[in-house]
Amino acid sequence: MNVVVVGPHPDDQEIAMGGTIALLTSQGHRVTLIDMTNGEPTPFGSPEVRQREAAESARILGVERIAVGLVNREVLYSLEPRHRVAALYRKLRPEIVFLPYGQDAHPDHRQVTQIAEDARFDAKLTKSRIPGDPYHPPRVIYYFCSHLRFNFPASFSMDISGLMDTKLAAIKCYKSQFETGRGESEQWRILEHIRSVNSYFGGTIKRPWAEPFYVIESLGLRGFQDMVL
Repeated sequence: MNVVVVGPHPDDQEIAMGGTIALLTSQGHRVTLIDMTNGEPTPFGSPEVRQREAAESARILGVERIAVGLVNREVLYSLEPRHRVAALYRKLRPEIVFLPYGQDAHPDHRQVTQIAEDARFDAKLTKSRIPGDPYHPPRVIYYFCSHLRFNFPASFSMDISGLMDTKLAAIKCYKSQFETGRGESEQWRILEHIRSVNSYFGGTIKRPWAEPFYVIESLGLRGFQDMVL
C-alpha cells in the first residue's frame, strides 16, 4: 500500500505514531510523511537543523518526506494549501491518509487537519487546475498529537510491541526540540509522557505498547485473523 502521514511540523508524526510508521515500513508498505511546515522558529532550532533532524528520523523509520512549505505558527485554511496537498494526493495516490485528530490546542494542527481533509475532496475533482490525474484517497485515519489534555477517544489501538525503541530513536533525532537548552529532566519528562501514553493504550489491548487512532468513517474487515485478543 501507499500510505501518507500528514504532519503540521516535523516530529508530530513520530511522536503520535512512530511505532505504526515503523510497522508499516517493516511490512513493505510505502510511507510518505508530508510536513506542512518546517516547524521553525523554535527556541533552540533553525530550519537547517530541523531539516537534518527530520531527515535522520526518516532514515530510521524507512520513509520519504515531502515539505509543503507553509509557515509555522501562521497556518491558515484556504484554497491554495488545499490544492497543494490535493496535488500530492494525486501524485502519491495513497490508500490511507493519516491526519491529526481535529481537536487540538495548537492552531496549526487544527488548520492542517481541515486543509488535508478538504484536499481529499479536491483531489478527485475533474476540470480543475490541480496538477495530476483525479484521485480520491479511500481511507482517512486520525492520530493524536502531543498537545492534547483530554482522554483520547480512540477507535482502535495499533500494537507496536517490539517497535517502541525504534519510535523513541526517531523522536530523539530532534535534539533541538527535546534536548538542547532544556536539561536532562525536561527531556526525560517528554519521553516519559510518550511512554506513558503508549503503555496505557498497550494495556487496553493487553500488549506492552500501542498507539491510539480515531476513525469517523466505518472501517471494513474481511476477517478477524489479525485482531489482538
